[in-house]
Formats: sequence, structure tokens, C-alpha cells
Amino acid sequence: MSGILSLATAVPPFELRTEDVIREARDIFGGRHQDFDRLLPVFGNSGIQRRFSIKPYAWFRQPQGWPERSTAFLEGAAALFAEVTERALDQAGLGAADIDSIVMVSSTGVATPSIEARMLSDMGFRPDVQRVPVFGLGCAGGASGLSLAARLARSSPGSRVLLVVIELCTLAFRADELTKSNIIATALFGDGAAAAVLSTAGRVLGVIEHAGEHTWPGTTDVMGWRMDAEGFGAIFSRSIPDLATTDLRPAADLFLERHGLGLAGIDSHCFHPGGAKVIHALEQAFGLAEGRLGSEREILRDFGNMSAPTVLFVLARELASPRAGRRFLSALGPGFTASFITMLH
Repeated sequence: MSGILSLATAVPPFELRTEDVIREARDIFGGRHQDFDRLLPVFGNSGIQRRFSIKPYAWFRQPQGWPERSTAFLEGAAALFAEVTERALDQAGLGAADIDSIVMVSSTGVATPSIEARMLSDMGFRPDVQRVPVFGLGCAGGASGLSLAARLARSSPGSRVLLVVIELCTLAFRADELTKSNIIATALFGDGAAAAVLSTAGRVLGVIEHAGEHTWPGTTDVMGWRMDAEGFGAIFSRSIPDLATTDLRPAADLFLERHGLGLAGIDSHCFHPGGAKVIHALEQAFGLAEGRLGSEREILRDFGNMSAPTVLFVLARELASPRAGRRFLSALGPGFTASFITMLH
């Protein structure tokens, strides 16, 4: 089995405190969106105190189209890639030339060549490093990317796989998009990055035991991107907390049963905290005491929903004071798909 040698996180420089975001949103949407006053409590009830952005408030006050958003993504993602990768390599006691494969996960910008390809030479990666850029996993990308990196490491014993997950969700903010989905996205999403080194050899923080996914039929409209001349536009067409309450637990039970396990054999949990209501729904669905998902609430409070990296921020916080035993990790993303992992400590 492959294990995690290191796990690092990073955020961009501009802090967005919720009270300031509310003021900015009121200036932009107030009087233009008939339901804005009714939706305003979403900001206060989000469980978020601050988030981080690759751009300052002034950038979002100006019209931004695909060219401007794409340039911001390329520059911001490259900077975060360098920062979080250096941290992960330092933690593992490795250099860039020691990496054999790179899995790069992002769904908030389009880059061809992809971000890791643009960074290879400057950061000292070998010319023969294997590149696996992945787009479209959304909020499930941290968990699915971790399972993919673990499979690559296991397929070539002794090799070292670098996983980098970067999402710049704030670049999808739409001042012109007077929809409920855009208001909710404005209240929840922030930017962040996580990186991990995985291998079958070396001292590990945890071992990836089993991984899998479950995609529900007829749910491609639950969440995702709508694309037009301005950029991405958020889609939330169903209640994700309701889906987490009713549908996630049966899928998780089936995943565990396939591997001869059950929730009774799980010692700790690690979920993607999509929002305050989602965390509460997860505790109900998995029979956890209210408040049990403390790390999830802390990450949501301090960083907001960063999409794919968020579950890795939770995992990093949990690993700082690791519990022995088996951990269950899960994230939900477009598809509509749940990604599952069990880890041993």
C-alpha cells in the first residue's frame, strides 16, 4: 500500500473577512437582485469568518471576462503551485528531482500547457517526470486526486508521486450573474492549495488502504459550471445538504462493505466541509454527535469552501494530532459523485 509522506497547504495573500464580503456584495447586488435581501442571511449563516483570494476587492469591482480571468488563473495558480509544492517537498525531505509523477488537480481555470508543465523547469523537476493533469472533479478533487496519486505510487513501488490541488474559486465571481447560485457561491467560496507526496517507501503520516467512488444517475445538474463569454458560472440546482443526509450514507456503506468493512470499524472521519448545513447533515447521516466534525468547522471558518483542496486542509489539521486506527475520508463533487478513502494510521 502507498502512504502519505507529507501534506502541505497554502492560501493566496488577500484576506476576505465575511463582514467585508457582505458590504461588497450589498454594493454590487443590492437593488439589482430581487431576492438579495432574502438571501443575505446566507453570508451570516455560512460558518465562515474569513477566506482568501488571489485578487483584492478592487479587481472584482471591475468588469472581468475570459482573458482577464484566465490570466489571473495562470499567474495565481503558478504562484500557489510553487509555494505549496516547496512546502510538501521540504516536509518529505525531498527535492523536485526526486519526484517521478505529478498529479495536478484543478477545476477553476483552463491551462494548456497545464500548470505543472509550466513549472517543471523553473522548479527543477526532471524532464522525464510523468504528468497527470486532471480537470472537472470539483469539490471531490482533493479526495479523488489523493486516491489517484496513491494508485500511481502503488503501481510503481518505490516511486514518489506529487499531488497538487489548486482551486481559485473567487475568479468565478460574477457581478453580472443575478442568480441564487451566484449569491451562494459568493458567500461560500475561497482560494487555496494543498500538496502531498505519496510513496510505498519511507516514513508515512498515513497509509491509503481503500479508495472508490459513487456517481448517482440523473444528477449531472446538481452542481458544476455553466460557461459563457464572461467565464464560469456556478450551478447549484438541488439541495446538497439534503443529498448528504439521505444518499451519502447508503453509498458509503456499500463502499465499505465491498472491502469487508463497516462504519463500526471506523475510528475517525474526514469530510469536505461544503458549508455549515452540509457539516450538520454529515453528522446526522453518519450518526456522529453534533460538533464531532470539529476540524471541518474550523477549516470552513478560517478558509471557507476552497472546493477540492478543502478536504486536504481538514486532513492536514487532523494529522497534526493523529489518532491511531482507521480513518474514513469523503468528498462530494459534480457528477454528482462521492469519493471515498479509508486510511490507516
